[in-house]
Amino acid sequence: MKYLFLTLFVFSIAIRSGMAQNTSIETALFELPDVIFQEITNGGNFEKTYELRIKQPLDHSNPGKGYFYQRAFLSHKDFDQPTVMYISGYSQRGVYETEVTQLLNANQISIEHRFFGESLPDTMDYNYLTLEQATADLHYINQLFRRIYSGKWLSTGISKGGATTVFYKYFYPGDVDAGIPYVAPINREFEEKRLTTFLDTIGSDACRAKILAFQKRMFKHRDEVIPLLKMYAKGAQLKFAYLSFEEAFEYSVLEYPFAFWQYGASCDEIPSKNSSMAEAAEYLMKISDIRLFSDNDIDYYLPHYYQSASQMGYYGYDTDNFKKDLKALPLQPHPHAAIVPDRVPVKFDGSLLTKVNKWVETDGNQLMYLYGAIDTWTAAGVPPSEKVDAVWFFMKGKDHATARYSQMTPDEMAKFITTLERWLDIKIENTEIK
Repeated sequence: MKYLFLTLFVFSIAIRSGMAQNTSIETALFELPDVIFQEITNGGNFEKTYELRIKQPLDHSNPGKGYFYQRAFLSHKDFDQPTVMYISGYSQRGVYETEVTQLLNANQISIEHRFFGESLPDTMDYNYLTLEQATADLHYINQLFRRIYSGKWLSTGISKGGATTVFYKYFYPGDVDAGIPYVAPINREFEEKRLTTFLDTIGSDACRAKILAFQKRMFKHRDEVIPLLKMYAKGAQLKFAYLSFEEAFEYSVLEYPFAFWQYGASCDEIPSKNSSMAEAAEYLMKISDIRLFSDNDIDYYLPHYYQSASQMGYYGYDTDNFKKDLKALPLQPHPHAAIVPDRVPVKFDGSLLTKVNKWVETDGNQLMYLYGAIDTWTAAGVPPSEKVDAVWFFMKGKDHATARYSQMTPDEMAKFITTLERWLDIKIENTEIK
């Protein structure tokens, strides 16, 4: 943090001595309370980009409980242009220029989620990692930067960031003129059963049979596969204390169908029963890497898992087909994908999900949802409703990574653009993006 305070101090001297040149955006930032900033040079196609530290209360309902600095990035185009809030949902390592930012030639504020990356309080009290607190962070940033940008405002995010975009609109419907959540699951319960139904029906019977046969083969030959995975884990310097290696292996095999459809793998690439176990193990790691169940990744994703296990819901693994295959994990209750170490107490409360699922059906206006038809998470997506002014795209053949405006058909693109023009009362001249 020292370099940020030094930057602010030096810049303050420059302003007062008349040394700064053409510093209108810097002056505006300097006048904002609770914001520390530093210009960066790798900010993409913008006039100027700044890394920000924004002072946030740990508890918005009781600021006396302390504060932390939330990292964000401001990408400035022009004071008169719209402003897009990019809600990462996780850590924010740099500037990702969203599709809607490009379409609107907009300013963009990219916001790291509390308790992720560098947006950490001194004491990681997970009781303050709630959607109420996280969306209050977004609301504060919105109100703060409206002092600079008075035009149209939008919010957008992908996956967990997309879900947070929906929750933000629920808590603060007046903050933005439109929200565009990409591939955003809004679950209904701790273990989202719609995902199980999806995996039982997506694709052809033959493809699903090949997926199951591959899983069965991995379990049958675990004595050959596990030593290969241990060599891989050793080379990757993975550690396994939260889960035993046997548990991590079984998680990886159970995860395989979910990951297969989430990122649009090909049924033709599933190794045949005549392939070597080395080839099969390498393929498993390509689709469902055991790294995800290592201490390394569990620690990295812990805030995400905590939110899933406490408020947002997640998914479990159906074990009906593996009653004789699992040696380390239980058949019941289903192994759950939100893995929270014992050192972090967590209890699920589904009351917010109940409220939000009703709200998106009856009051969730000015939201544009993009889903991929073969993405596993689409099963937990917001279902279309005629009661709201919202738009849905279920993009044929697209997955979690490819359900994007840039991959739309011409008709879908036209609907996307005309909807934004109507909601924002503007004319979008450039409908192409990089």
